[in-house]
Amino acid sequence: MDLDRAKGIFIDESRELLEEMEGALLALEENPGDEDLLNRIFRAAHTIKGSGGMFGFDEIVSFTHVMETLLDNVRNGEVEVTEVLIALLLRARDHLSGMVEALAAGEPLSGDESEELKAQLNVLCVTDEGRGESISAGTEPSTDSASDETMPHHISVRFGKDTFRQGMDPIALIQTLGNIGTLKSVQCLTESIPCLNSGEFDPESCYLGFEIDLLTTADKGEIAEIFDFVREESILHILPPPTKIEEYARLIKELPEDDMIIGQYLVRSGAVTAEELRDALEAQKKEGGLTGKILVEQGAVQKDVVNAALEKQKQVRTIKAQEAASVRVNAAKLESLINLVGELVISGANIFQLSQDSGSGTLVESASGMYRLIEELRETALGLRMVPIGDTFNRFNRLVRDISKDIGKEISLVINGGETELDKTVVEKINDPLVHLVRNAVDHGIEMPDVRTENGKPARGTVTLNAYHDAGNIAIEVSDDGGGLARERILEKARERGLISANQNLSDREVFQLVFEPGFSTAEAVSDLSGRGVGMDVVKRNIEALRGSVEIDSNVGKGTTVNIRLPLTLAIISGFLVGVGGSAYVIPLDMVVECVELTREDRENSHGRDYINLRGEVLPFIYLKMLFERGDGSSVRENIVVVQYGGMRAGLVVDELMGEIQTVIKPLGKIFHGLPGVSGATILGSGDVALILDVPGLVRLAIGREADVYSKGSGSEEAITSRHMPN
Repeated sequence: MDLDRAKGIFIDESRELLEEMEGALLALEENPGDEDLLNRIFRAAHTIKGSGGMFGFDEIVSFTHVMETLLDNVRNGEVEVTEVLIALLLRARDHLSGMVEALAAGEPLSGDESEELKAQLNVLCVTDEGRGESISAGTEPSTDSASDETMPHHISVRFGKDTFRQGMDPIALIQTLGNIGTLKSVQCLTESIPCLNSGEFDPESCYLGFEIDLLTTADKGEIAEIFDFVREESILHILPPPTKIEEYARLIKELPEDDMIIGQYLVRSGAVTAEELRDALEAQKKEGGLTGKILVEQGAVQKDVVNAALEKQKQVRTIKAQEAASVRVNAAKLESLINLVGELVISGANIFQLSQDSGSGTLVESASGMYRLIEELRETALGLRMVPIGDTFNRFNRLVRDISKDIGKEISLVINGGETELDKTVVEKINDPLVHLVRNAVDHGIEMPDVRTENGKPARGTVTLNAYHDAGNIAIEVSDDGGGLARERILEKARERGLISANQNLSDREVFQLVFEPGFSTAEAVSDLSGRGVGMDVVKRNIEALRGSVEIDSNVGKGTTVNIRLPLTLAIISGFLVGVGGSAYVIPLDMVVECVELTREDRENSHGRDYINLRGEVLPFIYLKMLFERGDGSSVRENIVVVQYGGMRAGLVVDELMGEIQTVIKPLGKIFHGLPGVSGATILGSGDVALILDVPGLVRLAIGREADVYSKGSGSEEAITSRHMPN
């Protein structure tokens, strides 16, 4: 593997691990005793450190090592989880993220900031001297701990018959054990000594065995090393104290996510020695059976430790299976694939059109089959770019935590619908608007704890992010349970700025939409977070650039909800083709409810108000021919395409219904930016260009005109004129 590819893999994996680390740290602050969260944070740091060392990123390894040491202290209960600790670890995580991004950009890593943060992390670390556990070779360990005093290692050894012939003294070996610990008990077993008159006794052979209890801080491997010279002929079992079982299980759980046999996990954790594993494998070859079971039967390890290794193996193999089922794809390659599929859709439509014009039934059938395959390919290709919005939502946990602490508020973030999927391109572009809205909810929406308490609310406020699919779109809601928008204050500011006249009456929806005006703000003072009137107009502009819409609903004393509606994808859509005045237009199919004929009777009953009675409901409509100035006369037959957006319905009057179409959205040039009623264009199979209608804008226009007619009076010249003027 070349260095650039290895570096790319390290960067991608580190980004994912750092995202996981941030989420776990924020959750740990709320649940300080959650060991699983601690282990996730430690594993993330440990993996970054290990991978960084493998690829030679020494600065990252050095910094992560200090983090890992502190996290290990926390897991051991030597450092308490506090707000100060979490804040420092979050800073360290951010710095580590910055180092990874600098590595990705080929920039030098910040050494000064690393050293400063490492010093702060080291202040909280508990060293060996701090624990009072520093033991030099040949000294007797401390026996102050009650658990160590009562829970020694147990050593069972049966020396081989040739031990004396090899010049080894069993008693000397046992005395050597005293150099690494305290011999609590030594029992000599003589049942293997033959009777002296049996003729089987050999004075040069060793028949001794010992059962030993050793109090020591040495690990199993160090104890086994003392018996290295007699290991081949002897039978040796070293059983750690019961208190070690949990430690071995923890060590196994923290091992890297490598797929290994059970014995390797046990050796890597120190629960068994390499020699014990070798003996077990030899026994397995001769007699069969499971390695773990053999080790337990031989007294090399406890059953609980083997179970921990089995669980680790199962977990790793599940992860590996999931990884094998997916593959990383470069975003640029995926974008190229989507573009090619889009062109294929256009070519397929062209072929299908030509087949119909040819009059050949066989050709039409073949083209239809190809078109179905293209449609399936389109759906599959678009599915590759669909990602859950939950990853974006989760990033706001940190934002809400930091801001609320800075301004002295208590705020929880609740996330619903995180599994809702939408186009990756849309996800990337919606992040900045969501940041503005969440910051506003925290800063403006949620009241201070004492104010909330006085108003009978919990001191802790709540900001909620919610996402769900609705009529081919994704709806995103940012809501809070704060004080709500001050309607009269907004009107006052709007009149001061000349946005509305002094006696103009507006609905709540129209009043709240005023906050999206450039520079509009009702804040009494400017803060670091908000109050300058910059942000909400940018939010609206960015959302509308994604062919979406944004509205506000608010209740005084109860809170505010910002509703965002976005298309699921920006590339290819299913459309409904209609003809108006000799031109073709495309309506997004997801927004089409039904089609009905606009009869002469309907026109007469509407009394010039541009609405019909559709099964007992008032349906306002727009003449697209008038809106786009495609002729003045009425067609022989007109139809109404009923469309729906955001719970509102309206009708679009067209001349011809031309059927469904798969279409690729082509953006309009800058000269057409902001053109009312149009969101893009596409190329039809015939080669003609068709405009894609902006249904949300047309629905709002239709409903707004109907309200205008009612407020002005249907017979007034102004009302009648307003119905047919392009917006």
